[in-house]
Amino acid sequence: MQRVRRAARRVLAWLRRLLRALYARQRRSIQLRVVTSTLFISAIVVAILGVFLTQQMTNALMDSKVKAAGVQLDEGLSTVRGQLTNQPDAGGRLNNVINTLKERSGPSGLYEVYIRDTRDSSFDGYSSNELRAESVPQRLRDELRRAPADSTAYTFGRLTYNGRPSEPGLIVGGKTPQFELYYLFPLTQEQHTLTIVSQSLVGVGIVLVLLLAAIASLVTRQVVIPVRLAAQGAQRLAAGRLEERMRVRGEDDLARLARSFNDMAANLQEKIGELEDLSQVQRQFVSDVSHELRTPLTTIRIAADMLYEHREHFGDPAVGRSAELLQSQLERFESLLADLLEISRHDAGAATLDAESLDMRDLVLRAVGDIQGLAERKGSKVQLQLPGEPCMAEVDRRRVERIMRNLLVNAVEHGEGEDIVVSVAADRDAVAVAVRDHGVGLKPGEGQMVFDRFWRADPARARTTGGTGLGLSISREDAQLHGGWLQAWGEPGAGSQFRLSLPRVAGAELRGSPLPLVPPGAGGRALFAELEAGE
Repeated sequence: MQRVRRAARRVLAWLRRLLRALYARQRRSIQLRVVTSTLFISAIVVAILGVFLTQQMTNALMDSKVKAAGVQLDEGLSTVRGQLTNQPDAGGRLNNVINTLKERSGPSGLYEVYIRDTRDSSFDGYSSNELRAESVPQRLRDELRRAPADSTAYTFGRLTYNGRPSEPGLIVGGKTPQFELYYLFPLTQEQHTLTIVSQSLVGVGIVLVLLLAAIASLVTRQVVIPVRLAAQGAQRLAAGRLEERMRVRGEDDLARLARSFNDMAANLQEKIGELEDLSQVQRQFVSDVSHELRTPLTTIRIAADMLYEHREHFGDPAVGRSAELLQSQLERFESLLADLLEISRHDAGAATLDAESLDMRDLVLRAVGDIQGLAERKGSKVQLQLPGEPCMAEVDRRRVERIMRNLLVNAVEHGEGEDIVVSVAADRDAVAVAVRDHGVGLKPGEGQMVFDRFWRADPARARTTGGTGLGLSISREDAQLHGGWLQAWGEPGAGSQFRLSLPRVAGAELRGSPLPLVPPGAGGRALFAELEAGE
């Protein structure tokens, strides 16, 4: 019993998998949906037509049989009237009449005969060939009994015999003033004929349905194949193969679709080429300007340092203050120039990864120490949630520390003086750091732009920390260089959280993060900005 149940469960599981596969295939294939619909609709139409034709043929065959039986009955009634009416020994002549009528059915026995004397209710009558009197239904007898003389009636029933099986038949009956005469026609041959016709209709219907499905498949194939080719061409075009074109055949709608696709692809190739050229010019300009500015900036830095060191010896306090402002703005300018150079290296593909095995907790502690003074000035406290065991990963120290500093500075600047929570976690394949603030948060739509270059949530808001607008963009580039993710969550008025996820082994594929992107208790109104490397 256990084995039977297991076998049944396996069969059911196999059927479920098969149905799921067919459903998935049907959803993906227009051709399969058209063929399936054609099969279903044509099967219903053929079934309805088959039932109608079978019914019509059955009715026609039975009507013909009833008419022929009526003719035989009329002849039999004439014989009964001529040989039995007003005969004193009618009971003794019944067998002779039955034999006479039976002989007219021929050697094949087209019918059986049953006769009874209505005056003798105690005797059930005479029949031919071991036919049993129960073959004549009582309802037919009652109908004739109530009918006037020389009436006829018929019904369908089963003919029963002594010593052989019963069979379906047509029973027709008529009466004279003295006798009731019944002809019983076996319908075995007609039933066999109808069975053959039904089987033929079923076979023809199946062939017709399959032919309709094949025709539908061929017709839809002529439409689906060009559409599939267009879809494949669009996929290759989206993958960067801008030279992709469709073959144009004929002058029909599909040919116009192919020409429109080719025109679109040519325009896209032209526009993308122009954008690439413009982008290359812009990148080259930024790179050249960044490098060219370093030499005069170095000279200005030397002079500014000298002025800054002697600012207390200036007689005019305004000159000393100017030296301090010059020093601070030079630092900001150097930071911007360094960011531009870093962006240029990423754009040129020249950024490299100097990976070594490090404990992420140490990197976080160093980054927190670097911004501790800024946090105190802004009135924020940094809370650390570090695990007790090391979180080792193969990372580039300089780049990860830069990511952490950018995230922490961003949290301090937008944290509105609230506490900042820094969490670190690790699993078998990845390490993660989350920086959570409770400031202004991100508005709907801003999560998609937070890592764009030079983007600011509020351009009119004053900046006190001297940011360049490139920090988060560079941080994302550094995360992607590690094969990791830098993601953001934000909700207006509830703050934001940035999560850095990196693989433990350099070059390994990152499949998940040990920390959630949405902070606990953030609710269902959270705004997600899933900006993952490689997406």
